[in-house]
This record gives sequence, C-alpha cells and structure tokens, in this order.
Amino acid sequence: MAQKLWEKNVQVNEEIDRFTVGRDREMDLYLAKHDILGSMAHITMLESIGLLTSDELKVLLDELKNIYASAEKGEFVIEDGIEDVHSQVELMLTRRLGDVGKKIHSGRSRNDQVLVDLKLFTRAQLKNLAESVEELFRVLIAQSNRYKDVLMPGYTHLQIAMPSSFGLWFGAYAESLVDDMLFLQAAYRMCNRNPLGSAAGYGSSFPLNREMTTRLLGFDSMNYNVVYAQMGRGKMERNVAFAMASIAGTLSKMAFDACMFSCQNFGFVKLPDECTTGSSIMPHKKNPDVFELTRAKCNKIQALPQQIMMIMNNLPSGYFRDLQIIKEVFLPAFQELEDCLHMATYIMDKIKINEHILDDDKYLYMFSVEEVNHLAAEGMPFRDAYKKVGLDIEAGKFTHNKEVHHTHEGSIGNLCNDRITALMDDVISGFHFEVAERAENALLGR
Repeated sequence: MAQKLWEKNVQVNEEIDRFTVGRDREMDLYLAKHDILGSMAHITMLESIGLLTSDELKVLLDELKNIYASAEKGEFVIEDGIEDVHSQVELMLTRRLGDVGKKIHSGRSRNDQVLVDLKLFTRAQLKNLAESVEELFRVLIAQSNRYKDVLMPGYTHLQIAMPSSFGLWFGAYAESLVDDMLFLQAAYRMCNRNPLGSAAGYGSSFPLNREMTTRLLGFDSMNYNVVYAQMGRGKMERNVAFAMASIAGTLSKMAFDACMFSCQNFGFVKLPDECTTGSSIMPHKKNPDVFELTRAKCNKIQALPQQIMMIMNNLPSGYFRDLQIIKEVFLPAFQELEDCLHMATYIMDKIKINEHILDDDKYLYMFSVEEVNHLAAEGMPFRDAYKKVGLDIEAGKFTHNKEVHHTHEGSIGNLCNDRITALMDDVISGFHFEVAERAENALLGR
C-alpha cells in the first residue's frame, strides 16, 4: 500500500482512516482534471525560479498531459489507500518518472491545491450553467414572441385577476433568468481569483511567482492575502450556491406553473406526450413528473447555501477538516441543476398552448379592470367607475368584448423582449469565458 504524503513511521488506524477520508476519493474525481492543470501551472512556475530544471519540467508536463487525457476519458482512478486526488497524481508521477515526481509539491500545500482545484472546477461549471441558462432564455423569448397575442388569465391569490398573455408568461421567466445571470456572473468573478501559492495559509519561503501561475491558469487576479485565500474556502462555495439557488428559484416557480396550467382544471398548456408518465391503474393519466421532480430538485438546491453555511459557520481563520464535507453537497449540485435546465429547455420548446382559453365565460370577469379604465378614460371618476362595474357584476349585467389595449413598456402589447434580450446579451458578454479557455488550452498545448 502506498504511503500517504504526510505519513512517517506510524500507520493510521483503519477506522480512523475510513472516517477521516470519508467520500473524498469519490468527490475528488470531480476535481481530477483541474488538479492536474493546477500542477502544470505550479511546476512551470517552479522551473522559472530554479526549483526544477527545464528537462525535469518537460518530462513532468508530458506525463501530466497523459494523466489529464485519462481523466478526460473517465479512466482516472484514486486507488484504495490513497487519500485524495493530489496524492494520486503525485504517486502516478513518482511511479512513472522516479524522484522527479516528488518535486512537484515544493512551495504548496494540499490546502492551496484543493483551493485552486475548486476554483477551476467551479469556474468550468459556472460556464456550463451560464450556457444552459442562455439556452433556456432563448427558448422562452422565442415562445414569448410566438404567443404574444394569445391571452390567458392572470391570477392573484389563485383567484382570476386580470388579463395576461402567454407572451407575458414566457417573457417573465426569461427576464427572471437575466437577474439570475447577474448573480452567476458575480459568483464567476469571485471564483476566478487565484489562491495558488498561499500554501497552508501562510505562504512559503520559496520565492514563488504567483502572478505567473495566475496568468497561466487564466485567472482575473489572485487572492492576494494568503490568510484570506484560505478563508475563501467555504465562502466561495456558499456564494456560488446563492447564485445557483437564484436560478433554481426561477425554475421551481416555472415548474409549478407548468404543472398547474397543464392539469385539466386549467387546461392552459399541454406538455409533450413523451415528457409525461402514466399511471399503473388509471389509463387516462399523463403526469407532469419531469416538472414535479424539477420543482423538488430546485427546492433542494435552494437549501444549498444554508447547508454550506451551517458546515462552515463559527470557524476561525485557518484550515479545518470541517470544510471537506462541503464538497459532498456542493460538487454534485451542478449536474443536478444542469439536468433541470436541460429538461425545462426541452419541454418549454415543445409545449402546446391553448389558444381558446377565453371561450369559457368564467374568465369574463378578468376584464373588469379594463372596463373600469375605459369608463375612467371617458371622464367618469375612477372610484365611481369601480363601483359601477362592481354593481354590474353583482347584478349579472357585466359584458366585455374580451379585448385589451395595453401599450406601456412591459405590458401585453409592448413586451420589450428586444430590451430583455439586450440585457441578457450584455450580462453574457461580461463573463469573458474565452480568457480562461485560452489559458487552459495553452497549458495543455492545444
């Protein structure tokens, strides 16, 4: 069995090892590619300050590229008895290259290794999320434009309220995603700062060139203060989780609407048949399971910031093993949210709209405000018009042609989808994903 990086002449009790390592071997597979990238940048810097020769650097980089390729293919494995991804990578280098593999840890700790791994992983995941959010946004805007003239009831207190439209409904969730993307961009900017070189939180006596590793990894800047770099563990995850929770909140509400509007009592929309499930006893059923699961998964994601907060709360500065547990709730959450976004995008693109909702007379009273406004525009005091329409309704005399003429910005007749799209385009352009992508490809020689 391979020795741990820190092991000397005492072997740790097996139960202690099982408890302390926990799910790290499983969780660290998420980080494998990013750990290798961090090592490539670090050793390039070590060569520049004379801690590696150019020949040593070349063989190490070549082998790290090989390990990276295996991680890309899903073939990277953390062996039994190996604590984490950092230990596994160093072990593989040492087995294949001998003593030169033991030199890569100079000037760093597993603490700043995992910090940079998490930053690189999260940066990549946020890019994926941003692209998925944008995809859903484009579908919602397209549907909003397509159905801008189809009216539907608006509700307050789940009571029929005023005229709305499918243009408004789709567009509302599109604009909500714009605000969610602002949170996502803030999260991206926070995680796009380099902690490498902070070591165990107190720097190193080696003359490390942290600007160099920052540039090589495509970070915007570094976490300058080495103590604060360590304090960022947990804080970054919590703040990213808030951004994820914001997206999840939008999806959860939209999923609830879709479930409710597709039931027979409303009948406003029809979900694609291939996206519904049946009943084992009732042959007529077409259940909106996808949106029900989306609602549940997104509600779970909205609890993620609180989970992280409760793990890291009341810790002083410096590293503590408590922070290891954050990985277990944080790392898998990205894929769960990605899945929800993809499902929502697929169904919202194929959803069928009932264009004859208002044929049902029970929706007549949602035009009451339209009539009040009409009377007020003709000169009747608003309060008198309100009373007259109310009395007509009670007397069963209310009629309306079921047409609306809303022209102000953001209303049924003036959705401002072009302006909402411009807002989203502006947010997307502010990420500058290409900087990180170019840097990583340069490290890999691609």
